[in-house]
Amino acid sequence: MARFASEILSPQALALAKSGARIGLLGGSFNPAHEAHRHVSLIALRRLKLDAVWWLVSPQNPLKQATQTTPLERRLTRAREVAAHPDIQVSGIEAVLGTRFTIDTLEALKRRFPKARFVWLMGGDSLAEFHRWRRWEDIAALVPIAVIARPRFTTRALASPAALQLQAARLRPGDGTTLADAPPPAWVFIQERLDPRSSTALREKGVWR
Repeated sequence: MARFASEILSPQALALAKSGARIGLLGGSFNPAHEAHRHVSLIALRRLKLDAVWWLVSPQNPLKQATQTTPLERRLTRAREVAAHPDIQVSGIEAVLGTRFTIDTLEALKRRFPKARFVWLMGGDSLAEFHRWRRWEDIAALVPIAVIARPRFTTRALASPAALQLQAARLRPGDGTTLADAPPPAWVFIQERLDPRSSTALREKGVWR
């Protein structure tokens, strides 16, 4: 099924998905993965009462050039080192599914795991640009969304076209524990201690190449 073993979800992750577990999906290039990714995941696990968070390490971000991205296998290895948590599953499953865009990945996962209660996780920086994503309205109609605040993006995120259009579907922060069971569109904006680290900053500092 997979081109190499590290792309496959673990047996435990597969069993959770088939059982109808509450699973947060955090997608991205992870170029490289860093502690802010882990920080966001731990917040989501706690505030949304999730059973697991899957990091979906993209083979190639469609908005970036291939020359800007480190090979998938190395990014997966780094992500597992950073995640270091039993409830965070790192996967390159998009390479197996053959999907490039978030909507295609979500539709494929929903078909394969119809019982799973997926929640899409994103940072406030992503919400600010969400209206530029391919079929973003279909994404919002397919799964609930949890937005975790990112430094310097809160105002811009909440004033973004997507946030304004979905305002009626926004839940109160305290309702995050019920988000996985809410019929989409439904989303929540979570604010906690912010982690300023970013993949871009690490690359600019020469920490990751």
